Amino acid sequence: MVTGRPLDRRAELSEFLRSRRARLKPEDVGLAAFGRHRRVPGLRREELAQLAGVSVAYYTRLEQGNGRNVSAEVLGSIARALRLSDAEHAHLTHLAKPKAHKKKPAARQQQVRGALRQLLDTMEGVPAYVVGRRSEILAWNRMAAALFGDWGELPPGERNWARLVFLRPAYRELFVDWEQKAIDIVCALRMDAGCDPDDARLSVLVGELSVKSEEFRRLWATHDVKEKSHGVKQLHHPLVGDLALNFESFRLTDGSEQSLVTYHADPGSPSADSLRLLASWGADAARAATR
Repeated sequence: MVTGRPLDRRAELSEFLRSRRARLKPEDVGLAAFGRHRRVPGLRREELAQLAGVSVAYYTRLEQGNGRNVSAEVLGSIARALRLSDAEHAHLTHLAKPKAHKKKPAARQQQVRGALRQLLDTMEGVPAYVVGRRSEILAWNRMAAALFGDWGELPPGERNWARLVFLRPAYRELFVDWEQKAIDIVCALRMDAGCDPDDARLSVLVGELSVKSEEFRRLWATHDVKEKSHGVKQLHHPLVGDLALNFESFRLTDGSEQSLVTYHADPGSPSADSLRLLASWGADAARAATR
């Protein structure tokens, strides 16, 4: 992986199905749990095949990574039997029935439209940035720099949420629930891997993080996937202390595979006051954010 070889789609499909089957118990799906000692965690293949209405041999081939000719209907039945979320169902479909991709030039950088950059600059008082494939941070405004640190001081290759969160200690201090932030990033990378397992840059990123971070290896091995479009993040900024900020992630529909992410505080809250204070400090806040 560290050399940029594509991820093995068959292995990804196999491991994903096994991990989802392992998390279910017979009683979870209305089956009787016969015997005190089960040799496998979770459901047996036979039990899952019964729930999905397919033969054991058919499901076994699929779990061995052979998704050729599997229909959307069968995948839907298996997704329901495994109680997959919408994001997990989509991930299963990407792994089993990959779409044909035009080969992306290895050296081509993701580009942010000029109008979108202008929009970021007009969002005064609202930390906002654009994130693309592989958790790459592509553009941001002054308030995002004040809140998260001046990414402009980093080499372009380091402007990546996965590298920042797993490899830079300052971000462990910034995110109060660092573990949840780390989980969110890994889940997003898993979704990217399912959509484009031939992405050499993603393979390099996963390989690097697997070597350098035990926490990343542990979370990557769970095969969890999910999409998180909104919520609340608790931050501890070195200048203004604790903040509770609402975040929204807007997926762009222009085919760029980019999202606009914004943060705001509840009106009249202490966090709103802290954001205004950060805005007044400008570049000083950006320099202090993650140092």
